[in-house]
Amino acid sequence: MDDQLLDLYTDYLISSLGLVTATGLSTLLGGSVSHDKITRFLASKPHTAADLWRIVKPFVRQIQSADGVMIIDDRIAEKPSSDENDIVCWHYDHAHDCVVKGINFLSCVYHVADLSLPVGFAVIAKTETYIDKKDGKHKRRSPITKNELYQTLLRQANQNQVPFRYVLNDVWYSSADNMKFVKNTLKKDFIMLLKANRKVAVGLQAKLHGDFVRVDSLTLEPHTRLEVYLEGVDFPLFLVKQVYAANCRVNKDGSTGVQYLVTSDANLTADEITTLYQKRWNVEPYHKSLKQNAALEKSPTHTVTTQTNHLFAALCAFIKLEMLKVSTKLNHFALRAKLYLRALEVAYSTLSALQPVRLAA
Repeated sequence: MDDQLLDLYTDYLISSLGLVTATGLSTLLGGSVSHDKITRFLASKPHTAADLWRIVKPFVRQIQSADGVMIIDDRIAEKPSSDENDIVCWHYDHAHDCVVKGINFLSCVYHVADLSLPVGFAVIAKTETYIDKKDGKHKRRSPITKNELYQTLLRQANQNQVPFRYVLNDVWYSSADNMKFVKNTLKKDFIMLLKANRKVAVGLQAKLHGDFVRVDSLTLEPHTRLEVYLEGVDFPLFLVKQVYAANCRVNKDGSTGVQYLVTSDANLTADEITTLYQKRWNVEPYHKSLKQNAALEKSPTHTVTTQTNHLFAALCAFIKLEMLKVSTKLNHFALRAKLYLRALEVAYSTLSALQPVRLAA
């Protein structure tokens, strides 16, 4: 992807208040760049996590810290009006408890202090079709699982020498294999959310005797931790129960009020575990800003390649906004509000110069 055109396109994504198109950008630039050139730019080879790393690397080096955390999460960029293909297809949305049409993608987000930068991404491509035994319908599926992509993204971040101390993720990535991968392969620690019905053994002897019970059956007071073992995990974990006011938060598994956290770090207190896990919620404003400030869902592109490259450009636009936050001391929404106000001023001034018809008193 041409870096100069990427710069122009990402600036356009940040500045635009509506649909983003090749014709729209060309018109904005006074025709100095043809819409055909912009279309070819989007239709070039699909860009990957390696390309994103090349873009974000210098900014990561500016902020990196050994106390950084790596957050893995996925989101669906809704595309209800787009034709179905390998990446625009139907996915179950846990947040809304329904199936939606769109692009499901994973992000590997590096968080330090109050800054978050995507250092890797992967798009779910459902390239295989099958017949569902339950309803007999033809459906799509990906040959690569999200847990496999989870490990690939973390491995890439580690190979790129991004310093981080903990991996944070929600309940959908809290498999035994992922835990062992982070602890044994990456030599890092993690804090993960467990489902309330996940079974654990309290102490090594209970594990050896196969005495596993549901997490929500344990008597565990807030601000205390308990050493537990999970089946398939060859090291102890430390469990914390976090209680919220009734209905103040709905977890992705549908539960409310209570969540259970486990960490592989034996040195963390219960309060440190819950405090550190709060950093995972920085992925929510990341997804929100991609949608509202980087035009993630506002492109009419219709092929796998152009849709992938638009998503890649939206991630790059987010990186620009995050680094602008450092220099301007304004968050993404305040920056966009400033752009919008300036656009209104120009529009009003232009209209006044045209001497519009005035209504009689």
